Amino acid sequence: MVHQEIIIAGFGGQGILSAGRILAYAGMLEGLHVSWLPSYGPEMRGGTANCHVTVSEEAIGSPILNSATSIIVMNQPSLEKFEKMVVKGGIVILDSSLVTRGPKRQDVEKFELPASKIASEMGNLTYANIILLGKLLARTGIVTKESFEEALRKVLPSRRHYMIPEEMKALEIGMSY
Repeated sequence: MVHQEIIIAGFGGQGILSAGRILAYAGMLEGLHVSWLPSYGPEMRGGTANCHVTVSEEAIGSPILNSATSIIVMNQPSLEKFEKMVVKGGIVILDSSLVTRGPKRQDVEKFELPASKIASEMGNLTYANIILLGKLLARTGIVTKESFEEALRKVLPSRRHYMIPEEMKALEIGMSY
């Protein structure tokens, strides 16, 4: 049964909110119940940003998460803030290029990917969030690659559609890392 409660967090400008929107839209395309709740500091770019995403076969009671089955973090403050919210046996996925210390907890699955380094080598730092989402998709099966690609087409502005083949390559890198 599909039921994932995910927190995606990092600095503004890292595509945190977009990553959550794409994931929620992909779930919607698969006929699942979804919620997406963005949150960001007043600075936005460079400030903190996070979003709560729920994708479920069942109706969703509230978009606000008190716990999470998975977190994706792209900076150290986000790990420190949200690590404690992950349920026992949950998943922590982090960008090891930017997060200097891994999770302290031993009761969660940990995946540390140098997503920003890989994205930089691909020529576009904005792919880092997609690389991390790839690991989430591979580990949970929350949505299919096909739904994810279709969600990219629906969520990204048409002027950015030329990026979709590289975004899918980034997703596959994350899936296989």
